[in-house]
Amino acid sequence: MVSSKIISYFAAMAIILFDNAFRRSLLPFTYTKAVADIRFGICSVKERWAFFSQDPVYVHTDKYLQVLYPAPEEGEHLWIDAAVVPDVHLVADILSLKPGSCLADEKGVIAGKATIDFHSFNAADYFHLFKEIIDHAPVTRLEHPWQMMQWNESMLRQDYDWVILGRISQPLPSTVNAVVPSHIFIEEGAELSYCTLNARTGPIYIGKNAIIMEGSVIRGPFAMGENAVLKMNSRVYGATTLGPYCTGGGEIKNSVMMGYSNKAHDGYLGDSVVGEWCNFGAGSTNSNIKNTAGNIKIWDIHSNKYVFVGQKCGIMMGDYSHAAINSSFNTGTSTGICCNVFGAGLLPTIIPNFSWGVNGTRYVFEKALADIGNWKKLKNRSLSEAEMLVLQFIFSK
Repeated sequence: MVSSKIISYFAAMAIILFDNAFRRSLLPFTYTKAVADIRFGICSVKERWAFFSQDPVYVHTDKYLQVLYPAPEEGEHLWIDAAVVPDVHLVADILSLKPGSCLADEKGVIAGKATIDFHSFNAADYFHLFKEIIDHAPVTRLEHPWQMMQWNESMLRQDYDWVILGRISQPLPSTVNAVVPSHIFIEEGAELSYCTLNARTGPIYIGKNAIIMEGSVIRGPFAMGENAVLKMNSRVYGATTLGPYCTGGGEIKNSVMMGYSNKAHDGYLGDSVVGEWCNFGAGSTNSNIKNTAGNIKIWDIHSNKYVFVGQKCGIMMGDYSHAAINSSFNTGTSTGICCNVFGAGLLPTIIPNFSWGVNGTRYVFEKALADIGNWKKLKNRSLSEAEMLVLQFIFSK
């Protein structure tokens, strides 16, 4: 259990989560967002540090993405590598930093406290900005997209302890069949009806105004974000995260849906990571294990080669991608951003950005924007000017 002192340690200063060169190893998810906006467990990276500090959190990232993120006022701030996965001890070490000092391991700065010009900060050359460099034991960093599903169980358990600390859950409705109800936390406004929540295998967190419909069965660890929906007769195995405004249905296992995405119908999603504003048509299914049960390889966009990732891996799907009904995704599939996926039989394991189908045709950019706008309207959102600029930059590459 996390100590309540962690929240009170921070001084009144801003936190700046910075991206470095390693952010490209998290493609396709970091095409359209900074590492700080990646979600696995209950929280995004940015939300996690905001929870610790109760102070403003800012983001420093690649120039083309910076239009999505405001800059802080000048002053002494705490700069933290956004890819670092925190634990109680690391947070305490960071909080004890003195002005002008930083913690570093073999891969670079972990965190440092200093007055640094935000606009001239260079994540490839920053050691000279600190007067004292303190050697720290190697820390865990998020370096590959598949790690989000591989590490989701441990992060769900850790986030759960942090998020519920000192708080009282809303009562369980009388129609809910709950196993180990002491490990279930329900936020205000959530609606649950005639479902089963089994927290014996891990904690279950139900976010504000989330809805779990009749007949759904959930085994923890599991988290639903604000306004997420789980449709009737869904079967969900841990460790699974449905981010804010996601819709889940059918069978889901050990997967992360970051936010605003839909897998609403029958079909299987397993050992996968899905970005924001994605949609799986009815009956869509992915394979998460080879017929031989052998080691799975997936295309790593950054290194431009296949990488072996273990015995189970489904699909890595970037933001704004959509799959037609009955889509069959192969084991270890890498799908880029803004793809309209359709095709007969098992789909290819590499689907590049802005694909129209899977035969090498490219999405017309103006149509891609119009279609994204249509999907956003379904959740009362719209595509911002800054988001369009980011997509234009990626499309032009």
